[in-house]
Amino acid sequence: MGEKADVWQGTLALMALKTLETLGPQHGYGLARRIEQTSGDLLQLNYGTLYPALLKLEQEGYIRSRWGTSENNRRAKFYELTKAGQRRLKKAAAEWEQTTEIVARFLAPAEEA
Repeated sequence: MGEKADVWQGTLALMALKTLETLGPQHGYGLARRIEQTSGDLLQLNYGTLYPALLKLEQEGYIRSRWGTSENNRRAKFYELTKAGQRRLKKAAAEWEQTTEIVARFLAPAEEA
């Protein structure tokens, strides 16, 4: 297998919101592992990037956090999606779909006349 890729700018929030929607409340480590697993282990998630992104999402009201106990009986901060986060996820997913469709047009082989 080749080198792991870094997460593209602007996509981490979308991946975090979608993962929380799918799995429900997660602590940071579990969230990071799931994002990497979902990528087929092609992405490398830097914790110095994840936690500031989670803090920003929380400050924006898209997620909320609470302290709890992890599966290995350690104190951990768990994150969960808010109603505003559900709305933001829906909007961000639509924006991403549109963006990828546009880029795909540029990468498609030229049509012959």
